Amino acid sequence: MNHSRRFWVTGASNGLGLALVERLLNQGHRVAASGRESEAFEALAVRHGSRLLSLPWQLNEKGKATSAAEQICHAWCSLDVLIINAGTSDYLADGVADSELFEAIVHGNQLAAEHCLANAQPLLAQGHEPQVMAILNRYSALQLYSPTHVSAGWNTVPQWLREQRKVLKDQGIDLTVVAPHSLKTPVTSVHAVPDAWTPQSAADELLERLALREPELVLEVLDISSLWPLPR
Repeated sequence: MNHSRRFWVTGASNGLGLALVERLLNQGHRVAASGRESEAFEALAVRHGSRLLSLPWQLNEKGKATSAAEQICHAWCSLDVLIINAGTSDYLADGVADSELFEAIVHGNQLAAEHCLANAQPLLAQGHEPQVMAILNRYSALQLYSPTHVSAGWNTVPQWLREQRKVLKDQGIDLTVVAPHSLKTPVTSVHAVPDAWTPQSAADELLERLALREPELVLEVLDISSLWPLPR
């Protein structure tokens, strides 16, 4: 990419999300980041100033997502790229039981994805070559609610995202879904081998592929907690 673009990165508290924010800022882009406050965030703000816009991170709450989009509109009037880091544990409530952890990850990330996409669409429609990249991991891509049934938007986040593709395309917005290989809805006949991705190496690869505007990418990760840390 050889020109500055305006990005909104969600799930940017740590891991892959934070690495994406750092890489984009270093490339000279303007970045709106939805992530918890931390020393890492403060360091980026000091280094990059007004090019980093800190937004609400509780995007599973409809009002927070609306407020985040309003802040982007006030600052930039439009948006070029929305990166939905739909593997984050940001939306987990305190004290979630281990038996309910995966369902809570799926449910929280689905709500956040729905709210962000709905609020970002008008901004993206006014952007330059707008696009959405949604990144999922093995947990957030799980099929819940009748897992033996065919994958559909009501029981799996990747399929819900794919079902938004036509509406987005009609507005001139491209969608890339990045997810683990699925036996039920394979996007390639080649079975991807899990790799030892780090947040930085995964961010570099995804941002390099962003310009290709591919509909589907397969991302298999050996250590999910490296890219998407779970609460301790």
